[in-house]
Amino acid sequence: MAKRRLNKRQQWRIEKIQKERTVRAARKEKAVEEQAAAGELGPEQNGLVIAHYGQQLDIEALEGPESGQVFRCFVRANIDSLVTGDRVVWRPGKSKTGVIVARCERENLLQRPDNFGALKPVAANIDHIILVIAPEPEPHDNLIDRYLVASESSDIPAVILLNKTDLINDDNRDQIDALLARYQALGYEVARTSAAETAGTPAPEVEALVRNQTSVFVGQSGVGKSSIIQTLLPDELLRVGAVSESTGKGVHTTTTAKLFHLPGGGDLIDSPGIREFGLWHMTPQEVEYGFREIRPLIGLCKFRNCRHMGDPGCALDAAAEAGEISPERLKSFHRILQDMTDQQARGLKLT
Repeated sequence: MAKRRLNKRQQWRIEKIQKERTVRAARKEKAVEEQAAAGELGPEQNGLVIAHYGQQLDIEALEGPESGQVFRCFVRANIDSLVTGDRVVWRPGKSKTGVIVARCERENLLQRPDNFGALKPVAANIDHIILVIAPEPEPHDNLIDRYLVASESSDIPAVILLNKTDLINDDNRDQIDALLARYQALGYEVARTSAAETAGTPAPEVEALVRNQTSVFVGQSGVGKSSIIQTLLPDELLRVGAVSESTGKGVHTTTTAKLFHLPGGGDLIDSPGIREFGLWHMTPQEVEYGFREIRPLIGLCKFRNCRHMGDPGCALDAAAEAGEISPERLKSFHRILQDMTDQQARGLKLT
């Protein structure tokens, strides 16, 4: 699936931004060289990116007498984009500042596309993704599937965590139970909790998920990601927002991805809420791979160019008739493919 094509004004704006960034990077690099020449930078050491603020990052020292301390650092111009969770090599400067000189090899990287089809990194070196859903805002399997496709494509295990179980009632219980059972049947780990009922203390089921792991919480706004983190880290000043009573949609409360150390062991990354998790930068083949039950059927259709949209001899349709693919998941798969096609068409019309 091709990336979205840009009109002339968008291209001009991107080129302008890139030129401005190049100028800023040159000035920053000159200042770093002057610091190094003046002997103002300490020796190289290992560090961990715990927060990202535009051109600067918070780096936690991992060794030496400064281990555990946090430094606000600049990045050398020759280093690729850094994200929370990255391990780096850096040099300390004056007054809790420093310079990042290298990025260590990543185990994995969670990314999502921006409005122009370019992949935007979210977090690195993650042990698992914790996908938080809730009865309110109402969970939709298509949104869940988008997150799961992203996790499968990144080779990062995913766990589904139902929060706000106190909001389950006779009207929504059967629907939620059926939804979770569908993912459990596919081998996904599912847990339930209620941050509102724990009185500010961490729930045992949540502690068990994050203990000695590096976890990233994802999910649409309003499901309670920050509330759960606040129970795990009550001393942290996290802004917790409420779900809009008029729209039922969440209010964004987290402004940057940040890594927290847990008292019981492990790290936790809180990332901004995402209502729409677009996958239209992927190819249909990558989306096929992201569905666990569809993956074994890749290449088994009668025709090599099968679109899986009711084409004759489609292996997916045959599997659905045999009960090997649930109707809900197949519908979600079709919707993702259609959204990708529509998004690409809109992008082409912009030129």
